[in-house]
Amino acid sequence: MPDLPLHLVTDHRVPFPRLRDIVDAAVSAGVTVVQLRDKIATGGELFARTLDLADVIAGRCAFVVDDRLDVVLAARSRGAQVDGVHLGQSDLPVDAARTLLGPAALIGWTANTPAHLSVAHSLPARTVDYLGVGVIRATQTKPDHPTPLGIEGFAEIAASTPLPCVAIGGIGEGDVAALRGAGAAGVAVVSAVCAADDPGSVVRALRTAWAADA
Repeated sequence: MPDLPLHLVTDHRVPFPRLRDIVDAAVSAGVTVVQLRDKIATGGELFARTLDLADVIAGRCAFVVDDRLDVVLAARSRGAQVDGVHLGQSDLPVDAARTLLGPAALIGWTANTPAHLSVAHSLPARTVDYLGVGVIRATQTKPDHPTPLGIEGFAEIAASTPLPCVAIGGIGEGDVAALRGAGAAGVAVVSAVCAADDPGSVVRALRTAWAADA
């Protein structure tokens, strides 16, 4: 099973030079997965940023790109260490991604309804490594998000699938223990780290909160 406790999902609103520093600090402090998410950048911009962040991360944790399987493949063709992709319900099929990226890639898939889970369970084993489940609370980083699940709603989904579930959406340090108790294999944060003056300190606090319930 991949190491999933703490995902940093990047925020396109942060200037990229600052984002680069945030990722470096967060990885040094213990983030286990970095997901580059930027729905505004052009393909060329996202490709360049993927190469850049792959150099920053330098294999210290897993690195995935949101949505853009083409960017992942292009970056890999240049020798960048990009571990996989996180796909949404409207993106390319996850089974196609698995075929193209191979068995060792890390592939996440957004799922927050019984219908999504039904499809996930119908796929061959090891097509999807983890499910991104949310949002837990309303968040400004994704204005078109579905109705918030809350901790209880997340727990219901996590209990209904054997796939590891990573909680996302409006999560702060005070939510981590409750989400782990609700069955989370990890938590994903955006603003909690990307908007912090000291991202490394926030990551260490999140890791401490996760370990406290171990």
